[in-house]
Amino acid sequence: MIARILLLVLSLAIAGALRAEQTPAEKAGFASRLTIYLAKGAPDACGPGCDRWIAIEGEVDGDAASRIRRFLAGVKDTQRPIYLHSPGGNVEQSYVIGRLLRSRKAVARVGQTLATACAAGTQVDAACLKAKNAGGEVEAELTTYHAMCNSACGYLFLGATSREVAPDAALAVHNSRLVFAVHGHPPAALLAEFRQRRTAASDRDRTAYIAAMGISRELDELIHTVKFENLHVLTRAEIDRFGIDTRPLAETMWRLEKGARPYISKFATLKNENGPSFRTMEWRLYCDIKNRVPLMFAAEIDEAAVGKRTIMMTADADPNEQAGGFPVRAGKYEMWSGSLDFGTFRAIMASRSLHVREITRKPDDTADSTKFDIDATGLRSAWTQLGATCPPATAAPKSPWPSVPLQGRGS
Repeated sequence: MIARILLLVLSLAIAGALRAEQTPAEKAGFASRLTIYLAKGAPDACGPGCDRWIAIEGEVDGDAASRIRRFLAGVKDTQRPIYLHSPGGNVEQSYVIGRLLRSRKAVARVGQTLATACAAGTQVDAACLKAKNAGGEVEAELTTYHAMCNSACGYLFLGATSREVAPDAALAVHNSRLVFAVHGHPPAALLAEFRQRRTAASDRDRTAYIAAMGISRELDELIHTVKFENLHVLTRAEIDRFGIDTRPLAETMWRLEKGARPYISKFATLKNENGPSFRTMEWRLYCDIKNRVPLMFAAEIDEAAVGKRTIMMTADADPNEQAGGFPVRAGKYEMWSGSLDFGTFRAIMASRSLHVREITRKPDDTADSTKFDIDATGLRSAWTQLGATCPPATAAPKSPWPSVPLQGRGS
């Protein structure tokens, strides 16, 4: 009885919070408080027909849930997508925010919002944060490249009913730790017992929350095995298997890659029909050469597929024009390169989708065919950006293929 009384007194004397935070180096570039604001971009900035979204970024602090609740109460459009970019923070607050997002049937994606007014700054300096917190819509751009939702942010993300993680974004998990301040000098044994009880309670809370969000218990089991000092970036297969983002095809936005030979590119991960693994693919378009646009394609080889493969691509604005051929194998990748005349390229830019068909001719002369569509939204804008960086005269691209594969995105 005395021990229980002492434990009760100890719990009242300790200010504690469960955190799934990261090291100071990993938190660099993030505000110390969770920030939420309305953002507006160019047409189709957040997808076909979407140019407005909600940005949530920074560390999940101890008062975050109340601010998010007040903010969302004034946003009547419950389907305006929410883009998350956070290194983690307070776990209990993330549970509250996640349940709030579930009540709104929210659409959540991992992505970083870049405020136009902060282009010369760090996005988290005092002037930029003041602009983001001023109210009203903030002119901005979106990128999923290197965007992250780590640690406690992941619990917040799970609350949404529609969840999307692009192939170039990261959703990472690790176990939490109990952070508390002790007042006085309680016995070490009693302190250890208190820590053990709180840790067990937090484990039960996490298990219950993940189950309530309809996510596989495998995620809970995985988190339990990852030490707080480490961080596990979920692979595409895990994201799918756990029920977080079950799209068979996930893709990035078109993105400009500057350099000696600039290009625009798009990555996609496609689930293999023969199993639970995913293949990573990339498309690249280079500066035009003699009125033609160089196009390169690279993909991880489906190890279960046997036979000679053909890749063909057509635009929905002109289905009679095709580009493609027989890709060349190099290690675990296959590559194809060619060029498009401006007529075909204009048809692609005028299209919503690029239709891709892969045909595998087997040794017994039968064939398997895989068809999927790649989103062309944003291609025109990316091509305009590329044009501004192209040198006056461009030689044929000689960059090695494949590019470095994305880490933590495959099977």
